[in-house]
Amino acid sequence: MTLPTAPPPVSGPPPGGPPFGAPKGTPPGAPPFGPPPVAGPKFPESPYLSGVGRKMRDEIIELLPLLRDHAAEGEALGELAPATLEAVDRVGAFRVTIPIELGGSALGARDTAEVVKALGQGDAAAGWLVIVSSAARNTLSFDPQARDEVFASIADWVGPIMFGATVFAPKVGDGRKVDGGYMVKGKWSFGSGSKHAAWGTVGFEYDDASSGQRRRAMGILSRDQYTIVDDWHVMGLQATNSNSVRADEEVFVPDYRVVHTEELIQRGDTLRGKYAGLGFKHSPIGGMAATNCAFAALAVGIAQGALDSFLQQAAKRPPFNLPYKTMSQMASIQMVAGKARAAINAADAVLWRHCDEVDRRAVAGEDFLPGSDSEITMDLVHQIHECLRVVDGLLLALGSSAVANSNPIQRAVRDIHVLATHGAFRVDPMAEINGRELFGLEPFPMMWAISSPPPGGQPLAGSTPPGGLPKQ
Repeated sequence: MTLPTAPPPVSGPPPGGPPFGAPKGTPPGAPPFGPPPVAGPKFPESPYLSGVGRKMRDEIIELLPLLRDHAAEGEALGELAPATLEAVDRVGAFRVTIPIELGGSALGARDTAEVVKALGQGDAAAGWLVIVSSAARNTLSFDPQARDEVFASIADWVGPIMFGATVFAPKVGDGRKVDGGYMVKGKWSFGSGSKHAAWGTVGFEYDDASSGQRRRAMGILSRDQYTIVDDWHVMGLQATNSNSVRADEEVFVPDYRVVHTEELIQRGDTLRGKYAGLGFKHSPIGGMAATNCAFAALAVGIAQGALDSFLQQAAKRPPFNLPYKTMSQMASIQMVAGKARAAINAADAVLWRHCDEVDRRAVAGEDFLPGSDSEITMDLVHQIHECLRVVDGLLLALGSSAVANSNPIQRAVRDIHVLATHGAFRVDPMAEINGRELFGLEPFPMMWAISSPPPGGQPLAGSTPPGGLPKQ
């Protein structure tokens, strides 16, 4: 009886022959598909990534070991670790939205997002504080005396110069008009960076005797006019020191440090072209879109940092119940890694598309159509939540070792969940706003909070603030 002969196993090219699958004529020993790839970016860099932005991003990437080493320290302190604060300040990241004329870099949307994404790979709290340090930009639309006071110490100040707290929330502080200004008191929540900043912007309401209306305004408080409340005890982003601040007794805020909130958009638009730098060419809608791009970039950075850590750990750890030397040899782990990279790449593609379009329109002097901001925001919010799913999946795949407090992946999980629960980045409310537009329904007033509150409370769905929507 003749036994069937099994085909020889395919184990690679024959000794001394050309590589398996190589084009005909390939010499023995040569790479099968041409020369080895050259290290470098996957795609050409954006024309809107400036030399300043590229340098800042690359310097932060070099700082990633330091940022990662001190991230747990920052969580324990409830503020950025001193080494992190100094390093991020040294590269100029806290001044990305400040005019060049005042010691900043006035970066555009792409530059800022690149910087924030790099920070997110090392310490998400640092990236968050760089974004919200843009509160200092609001000062530029105040009286020049307020601007000069706030920026007088910018050259020597380490960290964000200003924070904002409860400016647009339903409940703000209380005020009353007096000669030369306002007497203000209250408690203002979520003052990110309050422990690092020299100034704070807060919201308050007062009764306008001349009109009989209840009006809302934003005031600038100096560091000696408020107390920081120890109430930022949260699951993630702990080092953002997003504590409440309070003034139990009335403090005096001079007229030149107060702006009525319904004037903010118009005042902000007067800054367009007033200072050098791409950051001062954006329209009001473009500026809001750029900020949302920065928050999405933070989520992408967190996901990328978690994937980097996942790859390093899986290459070293043995699996719990499978006969592989390391987890990286498991097909299931390889699939998790491959899917994670694809999701991060997709988030990158959406993020960079919107960043570049925001900057392109700024350079061309083109405005966005009213309502287009909601579609951009929805795209970015969706990607934030896709990145959240990536980070959750990496922790689940790595197993119980990932939940140790010393493991950076568990911190990435907590940080990105806090980011995604922010009121501006929750999926379903943002989807409802977009769905109304798709069905041709009257849109909700997106900027209701900056207008004077209506008599009797909240607006009806679809209604507009007194005097109409703010002019763009």
